Amino acid sequence: MPAGVILITMKIAFFETEPWEEEYLKDKLRGNETDFFSERIDKDNMPEKLDYDAISVFTNCEVNKEVIEAFPNLKFISTRSTGYDHIDLAVASKKGITVSSVPSYGENTVAEFAFALMLNLSRKIFSSYDRIKESGSFDLSGLQGFDLKGKTLGVVGTGRIGKHVIKIAKGFDMDVLAFDAYPDDKLTTEYGVKYVAFEELLGQSDIITFHVPELPSTFHMLNTENIGLIKKGAIIINTARGSVIETTALVKALDKGAIGGAGLDVLEEEVFTKDKKDFLIDGKPKEHNLETILQNQLLVDMDNVIITPHNAFNTKEAIMRILDTTILNITAFLSGTPQNEVKAK
Repeated sequence: MPAGVILITMKIAFFETEPWEEEYLKDKLRGNETDFFSERIDKDNMPEKLDYDAISVFTNCEVNKEVIEAFPNLKFISTRSTGYDHIDLAVASKKGITVSSVPSYGENTVAEFAFALMLNLSRKIFSSYDRIKESGSFDLSGLQGFDLKGKTLGVVGTGRIGKHVIKIAKGFDMDVLAFDAYPDDKLTTEYGVKYVAFEELLGQSDIITFHVPELPSTFHMLNTENIGLIKKGAIIINTARGSVIETTALVKALDKGAIGGAGLDVLEEEVFTKDKKDFLIDGKPKEHNLETILQNQLLVDMDNVIITPHNAFNTKEAIMRILDTTILNITAFLSGTPQNEVKAK
């Protein structure tokens, strides 16, 4: 919609919502016609009604060309996430559809979760809990961990989340190396962060944590060719996107003991992992990497790997910030002054 053109109300469909979110959004968007769906949307999961002016989606949705073209009146797409790789921006732009995101909602939220994974692995918290829960044994054998103090943390990506990770790391008295396509000199001055080449970060870090978006340049950043550079016994944390790490390389390195452990809130082929029943009954194997799906199961079964269900963002406070920004994005679009727009590059 061109800037300055003002709509009064819209028909809006929200996907991947919970009942309490529906209640909140309905109240804040009174006057608009709103429908809510707990399921994600993709080309194989479309609503019966398609005359919506706007759709609001979340990270598991796949808003590709087929989905966009199925809505004849679509003018606006609002994703309730910072990332927007699940939306075909080129198609949206070609059809004059505005796309908005939530650029900031949980830098502290995701950073705290990354440290929860680090502490869980470094102090073998889950293994300790599981031993007592399953056997009642208080035997300490095999449960010795290591301090974070004095260790080197490699932060890959120093945007909003990466910056907060660095702040927390300094509270633990850790040394910090960083890699980013656009280094932030303020972090060097304020926190003593040393920016290095990615390969050097891999070789010198005791823990490596990823905080980069999904882009062609970040696809399989850690891969078969460079994973061997990692310091033996180092731990990998990924709360960014599954595609940042090549699953095959990670599985092999963990199996050989080259890497000490991994804390993963995201996986390649994550959608399958969440929707196994749907995939097995109605899925299209050719659209998925079956080798990666099997390797994910190997990761799940490894004692030195912790996998969580893309949960790093999921606090009450963060969700409220997401919803409030989404409401502002919708009302701004209605007023003819879209905000937080994302466009095809």
